[in-house]
Order: sequence, then structure tokens, then C-alpha cells
Amino acid sequence: MNNNGNFPSISVVGATGAVGRVCLQILEKRDYPPDRITLLASERSNGKKIRYKNDSLTVKVATRESFKDSDVVFISADSEVSKNLAPAAVADGALVIDDGSAFRMKENVPLVIPEVNEEDINFHEGIISIPNCTTTPLVMVLHSIRQVAKIDRVQVATYQAVSGSGTSAVVELQQQTEEFLAKKKINKNVYPHQIAFSLIPQVDDFESDGYTKEEIKMINESRKILHDESMKISATCIRVPVFECHSEVISVDLKEEVDIKEITQCLSSSPGVTYLGENSFDEYPTPAMIAGKDDIFIGRLRKDRSNSSGITFWVVSDNLRKGAALNAIQILDSAIKLGKVSKFQA
Repeated sequence: MNNNGNFPSISVVGATGAVGRVCLQILEKRDYPPDRITLLASERSNGKKIRYKNDSLTVKVATRESFKDSDVVFISADSEVSKNLAPAAVADGALVIDDGSAFRMKENVPLVIPEVNEEDINFHEGIISIPNCTTTPLVMVLHSIRQVAKIDRVQVATYQAVSGSGTSAVVELQQQTEEFLAKKKINKNVYPHQIAFSLIPQVDDFESDGYTKEEIKMINESRKILHDESMKISATCIRVPVFECHSEVISVDLKEEVDIKEITQCLSSSPGVTYLGENSFDEYPTPAMIAGKDDIFIGRLRKDRSNSSGITFWVVSDNLRKGAALNAIQILDSAIKLGKVSKFQA
């Protein structure tokens, strides 16, 4: 790319939030020109300056009239914001890449992880959704495993960082930690229970059958992305006192017995995946190790002692990067490659 005209103009809605800031960090690392970026947020952030490269960008208020000069609009805000702003951006000819749950299960909205189902981008009608940050690592691994064996059943337990609930949850964990260590009263605002030095086996609200909305998202989104509505999958989502990175324990029952080395080789060669443990079982990822990294990381891969056709493993990924901001930017890369950004010609 030789001039700024070769870069699509990007509007980032929710620029002051955790995902928006990571999005800017990734764009800055790519040396994306600042004059092709517009930062948008709510009224309370109007006029705020955010450092970018050797200068700063000014945040403007996001309205339905904000997108006339935008080729692409990233939205990382609550569902009501997405429902209000995305149609206006599409009407102005922009491609919307939405990080929320507002459109994920809409039949005419592709739900995309580029390493898994990039081709679904071809069918977008103006909006492409990013999966839940717990769905993405799960699906990337299942997609890889399906290359060597058919899957019968999946069980997953997640251990989710507080940054998945936004900046206010990060602050709450910090404050509760200080209160706990000072033996003061623990104040709760974001979560129904103390999160510092504890964990909460509930992410989002409960449905009538005892599953939470987060768990149902993982189930439904995985089926949609993998184009397998019959996939048997169960999830339990847990919030843990970690600032960044979601972790998952995944158990997969295969339809036939497979040499564990085949699974290892398949995972090791998968794009966006780093496998640890080839040399020693002591090699495995942790949130402290993985924060800020782009790949999803796998460790503790082993055969299930209770099922000769089963495997179990551990996955860690940065929920703000591949779980959100990075995936959005990779979707943009793929959309440009496929010629699916209508206002932009590379």
C-alpha cells in the first residue's frame, strides 16, 4: 500500500472501551494511517483524546449520521447501540463488523472466524458478526480436529477473565482485591458475588433449564460457524479473578479412536493455534503467559482414560485480541481479499 487512499476508512464505535483500545493498538502496530481512523463513543467520552502513534485522536459522539465517509465500521458496544447504529452504517454503504450479540444468530448475518469459515463473508448483506470470545477458541480447535476425525460430543468448561465484562469489572476486581487484603467490607457492583479470591459459576443470566445465556451462545454459535446444527455440545461458564485471557477445559468424544499424535500434528499446523507440550507435559499456557498474544494456545492434550475415543485439553486465549479486536481486523483483511467491502477498492 503506497498511499492512504489504499487503506479503507475505519470508524471504531466504542473506541474508549477495552476492545476498542486493543483494536487501536493492533492498527497502530500495523502502521495504519491515523487520518483513516475515526473514533466514536457515547456522549460522556465526547472530546476525549486517545494516544495513537506520535499524535492523538479525538473521540466523537456516535450517531446514525456518523458513517457517511466510512468504508468499515467496527462496533464494540452493547446490543442496543449495535441495533441502532449498524443499519444506518449499512445504509451509508459501509461494512459493519459487530462485536456484540445483536446479529450473531440472524440467518442473513455471517458469524465469522477467518481461519474457520472465511468463505461465509461472501454472503454478507452489510453486517458481519464476531463470535463470543469463548466461542472463538473452542471453534478453532474443533475445526482443526474435524480434519482428522468426526466429532460425536463436546463438553467445555470456561474460566473467563473479568475484562470480558468490560472496564468496570476490571476496576471491581482491583478494588475488591484491595478491600480483601485490607480486611475491609467487599463492595459489589458488576457481579452478584465477590470475584476477588473467588469465582462465580455464572456468566450472564439463567434460562429456565439452568443454562446461562453465555453457555447457550457458545452452543448455538459453534453450531452456526461449523455448519453443524446437530453437534452435541454442552458448556459451563465460570467467571474467575483474572484480568485478561479466557481459559477452557475441552473434552471431545470422537466417533472413532484416533492416534493422539495425529491430533497433535493437526493442531500444531493449524493457523492461529500454538500447541505447547510436545516436549513435556509441564509445557502449557496460562493467562499470565498469553496476555497480549494473538494465537490461541493449547496444552495438556491427552487421551480420555474413560473413553478410548475421547481427548481432553486446555486452551488459553486473549479475550480482547483473538476473542474480539484481532478477529474483527482479520475479518476486514478477508473481506478486502474477497472484494466484499463495497465502498473500498484496494
